[in-house]
Amino acid sequence: MNEGLTHSMWTRGRQGLSQLAGWCVLLAVISAIEGHYEWGRPEMLWLLLPVAGWSLWRTFRPVQSPVFRINLQHLGLDPPRRDQWIPLLPDGLRTAGLGLIVAVIAQPQSSSSIENMTREGIDIVMAMDVSGSMLSKDFSPNRLEAAKEVAREFVEDRPYDRVGVVVYEGESFTRVPLTTDHRVVIDGLKDLETGMVEGGTAIGMGLATAVNRLRKSYAKSKVVILITDGENNAGQIEPLDAAQLAALESIRVYTVGVGTVGKAKSPVRKRPNGTFIYDWVEVNIDEGTLQKIADATGGRYFRATSGAKLREVYEEIDTLEKTRFNVFRYNKKTEEFPSIGWLALLILGSEAFIRHAILRSLP
Repeated sequence: MNEGLTHSMWTRGRQGLSQLAGWCVLLAVISAIEGHYEWGRPEMLWLLLPVAGWSLWRTFRPVQSPVFRINLQHLGLDPPRRDQWIPLLPDGLRTAGLGLIVAVIAQPQSSSSIENMTREGIDIVMAMDVSGSMLSKDFSPNRLEAAKEVAREFVEDRPYDRVGVVVYEGESFTRVPLTTDHRVVIDGLKDLETGMVEGGTAIGMGLATAVNRLRKSYAKSKVVILITDGENNAGQIEPLDAAQLAALESIRVYTVGVGTVGKAKSPVRKRPNGTFIYDWVEVNIDEGTLQKIADATGGRYFRATSGAKLREVYEEIDTLEKTRFNVFRYNKKTEEFPSIGWLALLILGSEAFIRHAILRSLP
């Protein structure tokens, strides 16, 4: 191998390494842009092809004269001198700089999205029968505990609505006023038990108290879910009179009759120690009245004969009473090319400085 051929191969090899280093820098910057930004004009990235063509031409063009002094000892193990590498730096820097200019033309942009969500919430009051018969064991472990558990799940699935709890036996009272703090509602449901007020089943009183809670509500949709397992046998307000009050206030009432068909093991007497004696008792739910309440208010009547059926009832009510949302989305794009442009100018400036200042001073 003659010295001229060796010189040409050595020169082209180092030029190739210089161009490769330039492409590595360019691709690293473009990869970082891809990971954090989006391109405003991605079709401009095709301009990288002419840059690649120029890079190949610079590497494999015919060499008419030595780029720098070289002799065969460069092929040995001696470390390269500074003046052997510096003349090759401008090509790599120019490749990286031109590529970054293409990236600037492609307009890297950052995008931020702002959502303004307004909702038409629903105010819901759950009127829960806590009379002694709710301890019947046709549900697991009993009707009351099953109703409390399903009601808890219902509340957790409606994070944007105000919910309140009314309880009734022979009388009624507000256990939890309307609130968006669902932890308070869930705690109120958890503590429900029979014997909280005078015994009996005052369906009309329970509904009237729930309606009174919703009367001053400004929600576009107002709902009562009335749970009972019996017949109205107490209180000063008849259930249908309470239903008329609800209709006047545009309150929909969903009535739910809880209890199996036939007989259920129910508490019949209380022992001195506070525990109950159970016996098989016929389940009597005033379905006619519950149906009329629902019809008068635009709601629906459901019969839940098991825990699973009760869960299905709440799921259907959840489907019927969906909270409506209005979402306005604003997209803001910020041009990120100035920083890439400054980097390109820095690299091209370094290339010009090396080519026109440092190389001229080398022997």
